[in-house]
Amino acid sequence: MEAVGAGEEEADEWLLLSLRLYKDLHTFELQAPTRVIEWARGNRVCVAGYGQSGGHEILQLLPPPTLQAKETQGLCPERDFKVECGGFSNRPVYSLKHVPDTSLLVTSGPPDSSLQVWQVSAEDSDVIKSVSAIPTENGTGQPWAKIATISARAPWVLHGSRLNSVQITEVESRKNVYMAASRNSEELSGLAFLDCNTLLLCCAKGQLCLADVRQPQSPLEAVSVPSAPCGERWCMGVGRGPQGSDSSFQPVACLSSGGHLTLTDVRKTSEYLASAKCRVPSASSGAEFLCVSWAPALEGCLAISGFDGTVHVYDTQSWDSSGKEAEPIFVHKGHAFGEWDSSGGPPLVTVHTWHPQKPRTLLSAASDGSLHVWDWVQSCGKCG
Repeated sequence: MEAVGAGEEEADEWLLLSLRLYKDLHTFELQAPTRVIEWARGNRVCVAGYGQSGGHEILQLLPPPTLQAKETQGLCPERDFKVECGGFSNRPVYSLKHVPDTSLLVTSGPPDSSLQVWQVSAEDSDVIKSVSAIPTENGTGQPWAKIATISARAPWVLHGSRLNSVQITEVESRKNVYMAASRNSEELSGLAFLDCNTLLLCCAKGQLCLADVRQPQSPLEAVSVPSAPCGERWCMGVGRGPQGSDSSFQPVACLSSGGHLTLTDVRKTSEYLASAKCRVPSASSGAEFLCVSWAPALEGCLAISGFDGTVHVYDTQSWDSSGKEAEPIFVHKGHAFGEWDSSGGPPLVTVHTWHPQKPRTLLSAASDGSLHVWDWVQSCGKCG
């Protein structure tokens, strides 16, 4: 893993500008691009390859010291992400989740909707080894499965590629503990555990669906995102309510390939709390990597990516239901100055995630193999 050396004039100008824009900035280059960035035990970070060639690496990285220190240390593009252990998958990794309270990882990816289970080895080994696979009924020919994990009762994985294939499997025994009742075959773009009993599913066409593990026979009913434009693909991000608020309140952000953002409450997904149009380029090629996520430590703050080589950060606290264009409070442009990717085009951000404790710190990756860690300078009164 090597530090990126920016040689072009534009990149040099951006790095100079970064002295004013960032409290902390690290730039790295992976051997292959990743579309997953997952926090694992001990604030480790997992990434994995998704290209078409064989031998897709799964790596667990020790983060830079500044991600663990209480105080940031300024601009520091050093080679200080360390590979702690790794393994190889014989299929591209499109999704990867750490199973809480265990040393297990679950991955999914083409050509079908089956899952692979991995063991992150003990301290005396640097190997991530495959330990089992979770097949799915009629999984052949199905899109790759979206996944979520929880360890409330036992290590569980929620998975499915379509609304009528959603199920929960006990990771270690591979026992099926829930199968959704639905005849709707809409493709899923995401799913999440709201708690150990409640699931939230998002369809690619924008419908949201709540399910209860305790009522497996209840048919799933998908509700369209309010005012959702037709013909666009959608993804979702689930957040936590403000400190001191009703514990059942969890905001859901739905992002479309046209840049529309709607905010809803999981208790009533048929109504929206606010909506906005993001200032993003037309989504001719970005739908595959659409990503929206709530900041875990900044109230009302979220980030979006997948449209180009940037990550946009928004403060939603002043949004209303008008759907007017929203102004980002920060735009990370660093990936746009990278090398052109294997498809011969400019880099496209494939994924981003927030640091679980550091309020304004994000990690982002792009199709050229770049991996950035950044903490923007706080503007007065905006997000934190």
